[in-house]
Amino acid sequence: MEIQKLSLEQFGRALSPTIAVLIPCFNEAATIAAVVRDFKAALPDARIYVHDNNSTDGTSEIAAKAGAIVRHEGNQGKGNVVRRMFADIEADLYIMVDGDGTYDAQSATRILEMLRTGPFDMVNAARAHTESGAYRPAHVFGNRMLTGTVGMLFGKQTNDMLSGYKGFSRRFVKTFPALSRNFEIETELMIHALDLRLPIAEIEAPYGARPDGSESKLSTFRDGFRILRLIGWFLRNEKPLAFFSAVAAAFCLLSIGIATPVIIEFFETGLVPRLPTAVLAASIMLLSALSLFTGFILDTVTHGRREAKRLAYLKEPPPPESGRI
Repeated sequence: MEIQKLSLEQFGRALSPTIAVLIPCFNEAATIAAVVRDFKAALPDARIYVHDNNSTDGTSEIAAKAGAIVRHEGNQGKGNVVRRMFADIEADLYIMVDGDGTYDAQSATRILEMLRTGPFDMVNAARAHTESGAYRPAHVFGNRMLTGTVGMLFGKQTNDMLSGYKGFSRRFVKTFPALSRNFEIETELMIHALDLRLPIAEIEAPYGARPDGSESKLSTFRDGFRILRLIGWFLRNEKPLAFFSAVAAAFCLLSIGIATPVIIEFFETGLVPRLPTAVLAASIMLLSALSLFTGFILDTVTHGRREAKRLAYLKEPPPPESGRI
């Protein structure tokens, strides 16, 4: 009887998986009603969640009147909001989108179709600019640089890492650690998928300018430096052998540069008159060796952590897929 019950549940999920649209918001009163209405029209069977992040302009009240399920997150920052959403909201498939009215709601149907039939754990919606004012040149350059950096370090599978429009499987959402506090969350999402070699895909979706009365919360340089710092943090923690090997190589080259005149003088005269310089060079070389061994040790630890994350991922059921029971 238990096997039959489980099969019926799986059958129901395969025919009609539950869908949640997640909209993190901070002071989006000018756009949130239209965003909620557009996604309700595009995905009539989905539940629309708006998580308000200490807005002072009535965003939550407007979202509730538009038909969204409104919740609140007191810790400021998009990363904190996403962490709370992923922890609290139950669904089979998830769409995450910004509440600024720049993303095309109709593209969500394509994202969901790829999640279901791929099956993919993440589908990224790369932005196709439909208006000249939709994306500032500095943001375009910064996005390309950061996306290229992550691609070089972790593998390239996206052209627009920083897009705020993504789809996820339940497996991804419920095993994602969500450590970021602010707008670095998109970078963390992508690196998590790349590091665990999860199946991901990308589509192009129209991207428009913010409507009048709506202001961007992004700062090109501040958030860019935060993301670069996060990439460095992930490189150190997820690829420690590469990181500490680079540090070891830098120390080694510095030690050789300092020691070279001392060694030449020793071979010429048989003396080491600059003893402090020789001691400094030897100490830096010891630091190089220490860094290298630190990388080997932490690489073993990271491998164990990656195995634990993979096992946690495998404990979650696969995403429902048409034709699979």
